[in-house]
Amino acid sequence: MQTYRLGKTGPEVSAIGLGCMGMSGMYGPSDRAESIATIHAALDAGVNLLDTGDFYGMGHNEMLIGDALKGRRRENAILSVKFGALRDPASGWNGIDARPAAVKNFLAYTLQRLGVDYIDIYRPARLDANVPIEDTVGAIADMVKAGYVRHIGLSEVGADTIRRAAAVAPIVDLQIEYSLISRGIEEKILPTTRELGISITAYGVLSRGLISGHWQKGQAAAGDFRTHSPRFQEGNIEQNLALVERLREIAQAKSVSVAQIAIAWVAAKGGDIVPIIGARRRDRLTEALGSRAVDLSAEDFAAIERAVPKDAAAGGRYPEQMLKHMDSER
Repeated sequence: MQTYRLGKTGPEVSAIGLGCMGMSGMYGPSDRAESIATIHAALDAGVNLLDTGDFYGMGHNEMLIGDALKGRRRENAILSVKFGALRDPASGWNGIDARPAAVKNFLAYTLQRLGVDYIDIYRPARLDANVPIEDTVGAIADMVKAGYVRHIGLSEVGADTIRRAAAVAPIVDLQIEYSLISRGIEEKILPTTRELGISITAYGVLSRGLISGHWQKGQAAAGDFRTHSPRFQEGNIEQNLALVERLREIAQAKSVSVAQIAIAWVAAKGGDIVPIIGARRRDRLTEALGSRAVDLSAEDFAAIERAVPKDAAAGGRYPEQMLKHMDSER
């Protein structure tokens, strides 16, 4: 597995990371044994970057990863953790808390649930509009000095916030959505991270399964985030799946899968971009890893652009009420 250094001072991570959110209910029920087997298969294949959030399943995801890592060498896993999102007992969302005191509180619980002594990359899940980013990053920097955190990351913030954060402490990566149908970072955010020497860990490269080549209309079950996602709604899903079929023609011509084309497209955008694949099963992980063998020519890129032009997707990547609170969308 090829590796890349995150940012100027970050860890060496695999060219593909494993996003573990879907193993804790965000996309409906998942199989615990298969989830752990998938994490093991990823580690055995050389995938060392495991991404989670302390609010995924209200701690369930961290405990799941902790169980999967038992008996494994700690240094073989790069744990990337998001914090700050507030949940309620009904699984509702209650905003973001990134106050310095909250940073240390969240971290203490994360260390316990994962069963580790330190977190490799720690990041606020979103910008807390009530707390200067300097204060949040400063608190994480204190935890770096104390040995509980190795590196600092950001998530879903805009260019100005990135600059302010980087002025306080080294930032190794920005985790943000990037895919064929979510290219918003290309205008301001990506040029800023490249100027500052900050990597991108790209989630949503298959747009939550929408452009995986496996999704069918009406597939989302109760409790699945996608039942509320604009791109999966009636009137939008049809247009978006039509884009997938155009992509399928290109994939078939190269004897690869739609998902492999979509992942390879993101990976080919630069060595400073690491796709995070949200595989919940070993077969999906195997398919994603196969994208490493997909070589896209200039002609392929042109064909992909014709099939899925920028801004071709119908519907936003999150519901409007969520987008208006996201710093990366400003």
